Amino acid sequence: MGVVPLYGARPCIGRDLSAAPNLVAERGCGLGRPMHVLEATVSTNDEALRAAREGAPHGATWVAEHQSGGRGRRGREWVSAPGEGLLFSVVLRLSCAPSRLPPIALVAGLAVRAAIVQALPGVDVKIKWPNDVWVAGRKIAGVLIETVTVGASVEAFVLGVGINVHTRIFPDELASVATSVALLSEGDPPDRAGLLADTLASLDRDLHMVVAGGLGLFRARLEAADGLRGLRVISDSGDSGVASGIDDDGRLLVRRDDGVLARWNSGEVRLAGARSS
Repeated sequence: MGVVPLYGARPCIGRDLSAAPNLVAERGCGLGRPMHVLEATVSTNDEALRAAREGAPHGATWVAEHQSGGRGRRGREWVSAPGEGLLFSVVLRLSCAPSRLPPIALVAGLAVRAAIVQALPGVDVKIKWPNDVWVAGRKIAGVLIETVTVGASVEAFVLGVGINVHTRIFPDELASVATSVALLSEGDPPDRAGLLADTLASLDRDLHMVVAGGLGLFRARLEAADGLRGLRVISDSGDSGVASGIDDDGRLLVRRDDGVLARWNSGEVRLAGARSS
């Protein structure tokens, strides 16, 4: 299923990742079944998008030891050495408008955050609007949602997640803006199957609530996890102000210098004085 050689060699599936299908099945989660565990692929999102167009069911999941062309928002490359990250994509068949995509992405971020908090008790894990998970201002995970459309209708969403788990050394260009579960663990980092099962269980519980009602029921969790709140931020269009929360439609609230409360729908956001990650 799209498996490709990597630098002349095929990475083996790690023992922790090979346990994922059974662990997810044991928990009775509605997501993660069927699960396809790959040694290597170009992109788990590509695998899931292709399968969704061919009728893959809600919850079908692709997990890979390595991606040769993994991507984040705006076509950025997602860098992860073989065996170091948790890289997966899930087909979501939800009856909702595309306008629900930002709230779904934020709830997915909350699910990833909850799994990381479980693995790193005592560590302050935050959400960075619109789709990153942070620890002390460094990215530990990211979320990407893409859609499968037929005409004007959305047939399915594909949710892609990347979590830095076992990485201890990042490339120079990422060393100052990224971190991992391993770097933050006092002992051995948890196995990736556990992180995957915890993320899917949280997401499975929360998906239908966000589809039905937006982010209203998640207000307290979002406020506690909001890593931008109170900080000065700049958009890629040059607009700036102090981040002041997230509304029920998933928009970032920003208090501009003129006192106006702006609502940013999308785009790249960075802290004032910091380069984009």
